[in-house]
Amino acid sequence: MNITMHNASVPVFKQMLLSLSHVLSKAEAHANEKKIDHDAFLQARLYPDMFSLVRQVQIGADFAKGVCARLANVDVPSYEDSEKTFADLQARIKKTLTFIESLDQSKFDGAAEREIVTRPGTPKEKKFTGLSYLLSYGLPQFFFHVTTTYAILRHNGVEVGKGDFMGLQ
Repeated sequence: MNITMHNASVPVFKQMLLSLSHVLSKAEAHANEKKIDHDAFLQARLYPDMFSLVRQVQIGADFAKGVCARLANVDVPSYEDSEKTFADLQARIKKTLTFIESLDQSKFDGAAEREIVTRPGTPKEKKFTGLSYLLSYGLPQFFFHVTTTYAILRHNGVEVGKGDFMGLQ
């Protein structure tokens, strides 16, 4: 059996988006239980020059929808970056899951060889084959932001572990 570009992307993004939703739920419950202002987590960052948890989640969702859309050769949906609460972040994750799950597997046919151009016409333009885009750019970027979200929460005392991160809860 050959692995398809759909199977190498959508299920991976889905697993980790569900995991991200789970760790955010644990963070919200922790904050409520300990009577901690939610913004203490939502605005937390690992270092002052890094993005906050809210921005990490936004970018993670952006990579999930963007990579899948480009591989399926459809327009990338545009989301406003207006999330301020745990509920807002959960809604963004749900919207992203709904989008990527709606992509027909046949749209990914030929995606491995398809040219993917990011930031076309700008000095930051990059060109990839679909396979290199997924494996050397899209997935690493996505995992970076999901991992950083997990690390921010763990650093701030939320009891999450490897199983939570992997979606094995």
